[in-house]
Amino acid sequence: MTQSNQPTWLQEMLPSTKEVWEQSQFTQPTAVQTESIPFILNGEDLVAEAPTGSGKTLAYLIPLLQKIDVEKKHTQVLILASSHELVMQIHQEVQLWSKGSGVNSISLIGGANVKRQIDKLKKKPQLVVGTPGRVYELIQKKKLKAHEIKTLVFDEADQLLVPEHLQTVKNIIKSTLKERQILLFSATLPEEVEVLAQEFMKEPEVIRVEEEILKPDVQHLYISCEDRDKIELLRKLARMEDFKGLAFMRDIASLSVYEEKLKFKGLDLGLIHSEANKEQRAKALRGFRNGEYNLLLGTDVAARGLDIKDITHIVNLDVPNDGASYIHRAGRTARLGAVAGTVISLVNPVEEKRLKKFARDLDFSLNRASIIKGNIRIH
Repeated sequence: MTQSNQPTWLQEMLPSTKEVWEQSQFTQPTAVQTESIPFILNGEDLVAEAPTGSGKTLAYLIPLLQKIDVEKKHTQVLILASSHELVMQIHQEVQLWSKGSGVNSISLIGGANVKRQIDKLKKKPQLVVGTPGRVYELIQKKKLKAHEIKTLVFDEADQLLVPEHLQTVKNIIKSTLKERQILLFSATLPEEVEVLAQEFMKEPEVIRVEEEILKPDVQHLYISCEDRDKIELLRKLARMEDFKGLAFMRDIASLSVYEEKLKFKGLDLGLIHSEANKEQRAKALRGFRNGEYNLLLGTDVAARGLDIKDITHIVNLDVPNDGASYIHRAGRTARLGAVAGTVISLVNPVEEKRLKKFARDLDFSLNRASIIKGNIRIH
């Protein structure tokens, strides 16, 4: 893309942001960035649905960094996300992209030391990323001045506008400026969530980026087996050369059984699920990122927002109940600009039928496979 036909916002990007853009070797914006950024810069409310790995975080971060007034020492932007991992990941992106801009930012998550967070708030950050419970707690304590917030972002909005978080989210919205801007981003946005969002948004623009709902550089495979064979098949997959995989199950109890049996078979792995505490989850992710082990076992909470660039394989130890969950799991491999990936489902006869229905409904190619002499063989 030449300078002359670049979007205006790309040409007018903050020098510090432009530097990171060039270092990241981005040549052109993604579809969700191209469509969202002009509306955000214009101060409009926005609902954006775009596939996992399509660059949604930067679609709101780039324009908001441009809009923050660094001379004003108060919180101007609040980004909400439902899980600790997603908050920490977004905050890492904020720190990377705001380097040299003068924007001060912090993260606020439950389970972390409140006193330390209050001390950080005394430094008057212009941008805050947090989980709803802890953010609202600090608003109630009058430590986070919500009435000064100009823009609210809901990242993975469909996970925030659920019964568990809804009242807290509504309370946070009520605490902010009347003339605020609200931005909703999600990979899947059910109609009821969109309807709910309209209640507190002002005639939002709605953007749906539908291409690459399942990325073309991901192959989808399945191995037919009995449930009792799944552990051994997973062990064989994890022993393959160049395997760096994330294996999913719905049930936490079964996950712990798998962990125990695989460790007994001499396999190192990490575990990530909603009942693990903040330190356990952070340690598991750190070990996986650093290459201490090449297998991470997780429940669907791990499918939300996890951005590890070099995941080669997604293993479904059970087939999720709905297509949206399959998309979220599959989206953890072949992340934006990264290597191609493989999604391999280990299926009993009932799951095989469900998986084939997903393939028809979501229009992706599905092939049967087996493991022969330590390698995946496609039939």
